[in-house]
Amino acid sequence: MLELSGIDAFYGQSQALFGMSLSVQVGQVVSLMGRNGMGKTTTIRTIMGLIQPRAGNLTFGNTNLVGLAPYRIAQLGLGLVPEGRQIFPNLTVRENLVATARQSETPTAAANEPWTLERVYGLFPRLKERQGSMGNQLSGGEQQMLAIGRALMTNPKLLLLDEATEGLAPLIRTEIWSCLTGLKDAGQAILVIDKNVEALTRICDRHFIVEKGHLVWSGNSSELRANPDVQHQYLGV
Repeated sequence: MLELSGIDAFYGQSQALFGMSLSVQVGQVVSLMGRNGMGKTTTIRTIMGLIQPRAGNLTFGNTNLVGLAPYRIAQLGLGLVPEGRQIFPNLTVRENLVATARQSETPTAAANEPWTLERVYGLFPRLKERQGSMGNQLSGGEQQMLAIGRALMTNPKLLLLDEATEGLAPLIRTEIWSCLTGLKDAGQAILVIDKNVEALTRICDRHFIVEKGHLVWSGNSSELRANPDVQHQYLGV
């Protein structure tokens, strides 16, 4: 589905990714982990076309993403929940959800039911309660729910979450992880960045760890649990 191979990315003259490689298959939930400033968000920005790689291959399905504008990449079926949420502060919850909505290109089925306002409200009832509130009137947890709902309204083939639960209260974090588990059960492919190793090893099929722009480890949840040294060295846990 999504394949990165040997990606080099730069900010000006400063190299941020060195031969970065990872993959997400159809229906998989995959994590990208590492300490702050190690290249996780840069990887997401490169996937979405906000940074153009200078070397390597980047494909989604049969499409080469290198050189494509971000809006074209989004149209291919990549939905982003960005770091910091970046909802529209002066639009209502409902307006945020419909502003970038996009119809599904896949036929309606149990695992491919298109995302609509009512389906998002069913996933996050709090958003329905607050649908007339402006984005800047929401709590951090409500804003994160809105950011996820907005991405789902594009009916993505792959959902990317940058810092899925950062800065959220424990109860809201639990709700977000429950949401992601439900999405996985429905067959939604997800690439998620977060620091909660315990939650990630519960939900994810595969993990990639990045250190100073280099991929330093990859494996499944059982392998990660069995490697406390890897967790300590690269994740600080």
